[in-house]
Amino acid sequence: MSGGMNFELTEDQQLIYKSVSELAARFDDQYWMEKDSNHEFPTEFYDAIAGGGWLGMTIPEEYGGHGLGITEATLLAEAVARSGGGMNAASSIHMSIFGMHPVVKHGSDELKARTLPRIASGDLHVCFGVTEPGAGLDTSRITTFAKRDGDSYVVNGRKVWISKALESEKILLLTRTTPYDEVTKKTDGMTLFMTDLDRAHVDIRPIAKMGRNAVSSNELFIDDLRIPVEDRVGEEGRGFFYILDGLNPERMLIAAEALGIGRIALDKAVKYANDRHVFDRPIGMNQGIQFPLADSLARLDAAELMLRKATWLYDNGKSCGREANTAKYLCADAGFTAADRALQTHGGMGYAEEYHVARFFREARLMKIAPVSQEMILNFLGSHVLGLPRSY
Repeated sequence: MSGGMNFELTEDQQLIYKSVSELAARFDDQYWMEKDSNHEFPTEFYDAIAGGGWLGMTIPEEYGGHGLGITEATLLAEAVARSGGGMNAASSIHMSIFGMHPVVKHGSDELKARTLPRIASGDLHVCFGVTEPGAGLDTSRITTFAKRDGDSYVVNGRKVWISKALESEKILLLTRTTPYDEVTKKTDGMTLFMTDLDRAHVDIRPIAKMGRNAVSSNELFIDDLRIPVEDRVGEEGRGFFYILDGLNPERMLIAAEALGIGRIALDKAVKYANDRHVFDRPIGMNQGIQFPLADSLARLDAAELMLRKATWLYDNGKSCGREANTAKYLCADAGFTAADRALQTHGGMGYAEEYHVARFFREARLMKIAPVSQEMILNFLGSHVLGLPRSY
């Protein structure tokens, strides 16, 4: 039958999911628990993924990548999260998988040749510097400033919630090159750089946080960081528009990670509900236990369909803002709810680290906030899709 709807992954896509799942399975729950509690980057896992050639999935072939789409990238992210690695595993490779998209699309040939092959091989760790303490989700309000000085820029400012900064050699950094009050359109006057995270001029301070502790989140204090003009991505003043290209794919990647966590949490809950006997029967026989888990299965399945539609649209060059945002919204909700129910199913033991569902609960909770909150997604759907007046 030609033309009609197709809900099947291709053989290649199925193979990617299977291969990555098998690779990630070498790192057990104990491994992730130790990395998380020791606040230690999962180097062995990262190296294994890099060694398998998976980091270059969406990087063009001429730069050592596979040139695949966001569908394949989300399958990778989902498999990694579902392995039990959760957000710690996904965040260790997240930026490498699609974060370089602005450089791929807008960087000079020289910048791409210098950075992309190293991303694909896993040799180069990079972080993404957008968020600031005084700006939050209103990116136009960033104040980190890059002042042109001959053939370089001198940058001063602060960034916050920068994942992997401790481990990174380079940063994809968004700055202002024209002050906010001097631009006609508030999103103008921002410039993007892909540059060295020079420790002599950038003070990196980890933030103590609720979960996902194997991968650092940091505050950055940038003091006279000198950036050569060759490290600029595209044109001066167009930085905001370059990062926009990566927003929908990022939402899909996060959705896939939330989906993976929801699935592994549900697996753990089902196993425990079958094994645990109270009042002379498995607790899973009780509808009070069984129904919430069945409901989570249905919600994860529905969220997965929206994610598959979103990535298909993107890879086929179609508009996907509505679907990408909806996928992130539904996957984050379904993933967290599944993790919460998994913890409840385990009762008191769910609160103990040894059953791992507490770790999934903490990590899944993050998905309702990052990289964009559920409320901001509703803002987007309300104003851009439903055509209601903008509330912010």
